[in-house]
Amino acid sequence: MSSEPTQVAGEGPCSVVDSIEQIGSQWRLVVLHDLLDGEKRFNELKRSTDASSRTLSRVLDDLQEHGLVDRRLEEDAPVATYYSLTEKGASLCPVFDEIEAWADEWLDGPRT
Repeated sequence: MSSEPTQVAGEGPCSVVDSIEQIGSQWRLVVLHDLLDGEKRFNELKRSTDASSRTLSRVLDDLQEHGLVDRRLEEDAPVATYYSLTEKGASLCPVFDEIEAWADEWLDGPRT
C-alpha cells in the first residue's frame, strides 16, 4: 500500500494547502488583516500596507476572484473605490487571532 495521501482530481493534497493557495501570499494576508477593521478606500489600503499600486491592485483582484473581498465604486465626485471583506473573508478573523496568539507565544512575545 502507498503511504502517499490520496488526492481527488483537481484538488490539492489537503485543505490546508488549498487554503494557503487562496490566502497565503504575504500581500494577501496583509490586505485581509487590514480589512478586518472595516471598509477602506484603495488609497487607504495603499498607505496602511505600503504596497505599490500595481501590487495592491493585483492582490485585490485575486482576493475578489476568490470571494474574500468585495469592491464598491462610489461614482459621486470624487470617484472612489472601496474594499471590504465578504462573509467568507470576515470568517478568517479567528484564524488571524490564532496566528497572533501563536506568534505572541512562540516568537518574540506580544507586540505593543
